[in-house]
Amino acid sequence: MAYKKRTRRNVSEIIPEDQEMMAEVKDFAYEEAGSNDGFLKFIIMALIIVILIVGGWYLIDKYTTLNLPGMGSSQEVSADGWHAIFLSNNQVYFGQIEKITSEDLVLTDIYYLQVVNSPLQMSQDGATEQQQPTQQELTLAKLGSELHGPTDRMVINRDHILLTEELKDTSKVVTAISAYIEEQKKK
Repeated sequence: MAYKKRTRRNVSEIIPEDQEMMAEVKDFAYEEAGSNDGFLKFIIMALIIVILIVGGWYLIDKYTTLNLPGMGSSQEVSADGWHAIFLSNNQVYFGQIEKITSEDLVLTDIYYLQVVNSPLQMSQDGATEQQQPTQQELTLAKLGSELHGPTDRMVINRDHILLTEELKDTSKVVTAISAYIEEQKKK
């Protein structure tokens, strides 16, 4: 490096010998400042990518019928065996759960309770049915024989489900369903 003295003030000034050296100094200064900038950009891009992936995963689980792993809302109830589904309209359905999502529950092989009036005893004096005392009994009915002819598959909005119970194989309902299935096989 060469020093040049000023004539007026007698202050020494450093003047680089060639311009290449000056360019290297500038490049080095920019690299030092840019390395922190590049790392910060990398962190921000990584965070944006993670947010997009997690958000997409959540939206796919919430707004489609896919059951994605890691989304707890879709596996709160075991889908094996017979279940009793209690609804907010006081109706109870018995069946097998085909699918559970965060929005709804799909039930198949559906049975429900039906109230039937049966006479207490037969009248010997020839009284008509209107005069005979009756007793209300609960019977199990298979879904599908109603006037509107529904299929044996029901999609239930989870907002209307009060309670879901898994039934034992020895319960009266499961025993009655098994007896009905066996009877239908014989026909």
